[in-house]
Amino acid sequence: MRFHTALARLVANVYMSVNNELETMMFALFQTIDLALNIYTWILIASAIFSWLYAFNVINSSNQFVNSVGTFLYNVTEPVLKPIRRLLPNLGGIDISPIILLLIIFFLRTLLWTTVYPLVA
Repeated sequence: MRFHTALARLVANVYMSVNNELETMMFALFQTIDLALNIYTWILIASAIFSWLYAFNVINSSNQFVNSVGTFLYNVTEPVLKPIRRLLPNLGGIDISPIILLLIIFFLRTLLWTTVYPLVA
């Protein structure tokens, strides 16, 4: 009788340990995804500010460092912004695609923590 009780306790402890480790790993995965979305949000904001500064000649466009920063920001954000721009109507000189993308990122982050994570954890 004692053997069965000890075996049941051992199985329960192993199950709880594996379950806790799995929950910790899922939490770490969700935090990493959230951090990546947060970093991309700041890159998107930096790209928008950089484009304004470049358009109004506030920064020196012939500077190599400025050009490399601009190229990096353009290459990182343009693949995501281009499909959004195709869906939006022509608003003249106003580009609201970064705002739409920020709203999408906000929605994904909220969905991640309020709906997906509680289902998985």
